[in-house]
Amino acid sequence: MTERYDVLVIGAGPAGLAAAHAAATHGARVGLLDAQATAGGQVWRKDVRHVGPRQARRRMADALNHPHVTWLAQTRVVAVEQDGLLLEDTRRARRIEYGALILATGARELLLPFPGWTLPGVTGAGGLQALAKQGWPLAGRRVIVAGSGPLLLAVAATARRHGAIVLGIHEQASAGAVNRFACNLWRWPTKALQAVLLRGQLAGVPYRCGSVVRRATGEDTLRAIELDGPHGTERLECDQLAIGYGLLPNVELAQMLGCALQLDGAHPYVDVDSQQRTSVTGVYAAGELCGIGGRDSAGIEGAIAGHAAAGAVVDASLLRQRQHARSFAAALRQHFALDPRVRTLAEPNTLICRCEDVPLQALDGYTDARGAKLATRCGMGACQGRICGSALAELGRFPRSGQRPPLFPARLSTLGDIDLSSCHHQGSSA
Repeated sequence: MTERYDVLVIGAGPAGLAAAHAAATHGARVGLLDAQATAGGQVWRKDVRHVGPRQARRRMADALNHPHVTWLAQTRVVAVEQDGLLLEDTRRARRIEYGALILATGARELLLPFPGWTLPGVTGAGGLQALAKQGWPLAGRRVIVAGSGPLLLAVAATARRHGAIVLGIHEQASAGAVNRFACNLWRWPTKALQAVLLRGQLAGVPYRCGSVVRRATGEDTLRAIELDGPHGTERLECDQLAIGYGLLPNVELAQMLGCALQLDGAHPYVDVDSQQRTSVTGVYAAGELCGIGGRDSAGIEGAIAGHAAAGAVVDASLLRQRQHARSFAAALRQHFALDPRVRTLAEPNTLICRCEDVPLQALDGYTDARGAKLATRCGMGACQGRICGSALAELGRFPRSGQRPPLFPARLSTLGDIDLSSCHHQGSSA
């Protein structure tokens, strides 16, 4: 049986929650789905030991408790079909049609390879935050947080709240760039307050700028890291390294739908107009997949998309708020631009594709993702190239290829339901 909604929202983070609530207030029948069991996305992921922020609880209650919103938890999009989407939940495959579709698929971390990055004990920065919130034991573990961007502060605060001994935060951007960013935070008072509160929670934790992790060492697990900083190279012993170089938009579903994309450096984001409309009629996008902008920007764009998708007039004040929020995103890109050093850390034998154990040297001579995949299996693992493909694009090797169905690994019974003849918008077979 096929279900139908007036507005279908993919992703229940800040953008998706705002979109669902906005559309529902106009009487639209809204479906809100997310791969996770609880709403909130990555930024408001449920913490098994601590109560979530008040704003998060209010936004979730507004959307999930609305009588016109149907909450579809633990549900993934598997494929795009001519008349809708093929989904999979914990029990079965299902088809959903819609009048309007709002994509709020968020972002993932940019992980860049360096010697030792596959050792147990090394995770993404946001990955460690997610593990901690899910109850992974951190109490008493010596943790170093590294990479780039304000997320590092939030990750360190979460780790400390869960009992970790945070030895330091190592930001790759220069001290001058970080100080210029901090001096401009008065333009965004909410962000400035967040920064002050986080620094208060991290009292006594060193924050080092111009500091890049060159190597992680250990036999069967992480034992130490080597840092390249303003004063040379140093070695620090630790039990856990959380490292991430910012966020990347999750554009795979938008790409399968045929939405026009733009490039920010080596990475694509979805092109939208002032009403959050994509190039595909009836498809809207909001939040991080329109370019990394943060929680506040995502919520504003979600509300705009929800109103527009329901056929309502968007309040001009929301458009002004979005412009202000997006200016913060521009400041982030400017001041936390990646140091060229981080693109040169991988050695010839450093694994690039962790799923298929493909080292960097195996990719020499290939100029496109499809050729590399066919010859080396790079990108054919569980993540379907989301990690290695994005890293290779950042390193200047070749861009990520298009996504083919299924969008995520799925059950054989679900794959048998895919109508390949209707998947006419999808990307290349790389």
